[in-house]
Amino acid sequence: MKEKKTETKLNIKNINIVVDLARKFLSLMLILSLIIGVYATTLILKAWNVKQFLFTVLGILSPLFIGFIIAWLFNPIVVWLKKKGIKRTFGAILTYFVFLSVVFIILNLMVPILYKQTSEFIKTLPNVLDTSKVWLEDALDRFDMIEQINIDEVKSDVFQTIETLATNITSTMPEKVLAFAKGLMSGMGTIVIGLVIGFYLLISFDNMENMISFLPKKSRNGTRELLMAINESMRGYVQGALLDALLIFIVSSLAFAFVGLKAPILFGLFCGLTNVIPYAGPYIGGAPAVIVGFASSSTIGIFTLISVALIQFIEGNFLQSLILSKTTKLHPVTIIIGLLIFGHFWGILGMAISTPIIAALKTLLLFLDERYDILKFN
Repeated sequence: MKEKKTETKLNIKNINIVVDLARKFLSLMLILSLIIGVYATTLILKAWNVKQFLFTVLGILSPLFIGFIIAWLFNPIVVWLKKKGIKRTFGAILTYFVFLSVVFIILNLMVPILYKQTSEFIKTLPNVLDTSKVWLEDALDRFDMIEQINIDEVKSDVFQTIETLATNITSTMPEKVLAFAKGLMSGMGTIVIGLVIGFYLLISFDNMENMISFLPKKSRNGTRELLMAINESMRGYVQGALLDALLIFIVSSLAFAFVGLKAPILFGLFCGLTNVIPYAGPYIGGAPAVIVGFASSSTIGIFTLISVALIQFIEGNFLQSLILSKTTKLHPVTIIIGLLIFGHFWGILGMAISTPIIAALKTLLLFLDERYDILKFN
């Protein structure tokens, strides 16, 4: 009898080991299936040219997305006002009034300055290109001692590119200005419609939770927890990224104006907008300012480079690291891989939205793992 009990215990232990190994194998297969599924989906979307179709749909529905984002961002303010005794409708009206007033004041102050600086910069652009040509020629002459490099051929290609660029800018400028004006008018119409949609969504934003009532009762609490977790992660990142971009815009504009760079607000605005892209954004935004700075003079170029490097050092080591670590909790390698993938398929826009999307997917996976234990290996 004792031998049978011992054998039974040993069999149960072996079974537990086999079950544990099978669970780990299934977890690995699930991860592998997800990777294969994403890759296969990418190939299918590319083969069916779904990208163009999605862009068309997004263009049509862009006012709805704009309105939803506005309502989503302003909902906490309206909720806070509601707790103070202000009805939701009046809270939404007050929030919109303050928001539109601030936007009007900013545009009234910024648009004339940006227009003036852009016009002055366009007028000096041929001189900037000529100065860049001389600066590049001096820089390339330093490589003349290297026998493996045909400097004359390199100079010819580089200068031909610069001349072609200058010619295109001069000849196509009226068309580009007209196209920009048409795009601006169309964009303004889209934004206005989005604002109207956002106002009505903001009034009834608290009723959106009723959509969960269509789900089975056993799934409602879990879905509510998941949506709250994703909402917290996304809201923290978006608010932090917008604040970070605003600070970079202000500080960069002041620094560029101080060092004497042409169109400092224009370049500062570009730095702020591109700064929403983690890691790569600061280089994308700072490069044009540094190039124009060196094209103006060596002194301005050096001080512009120092300004960009100092601002990005402080921002990258303090502000952005705080935002990414506190809101997304993503490993830097994960963020960089996401930037490469989204940037390859969606360009600058894809790089800008890659981090919050990956953060939302991570929240979803962690939720599923907590509920169904599909990713744990211990």
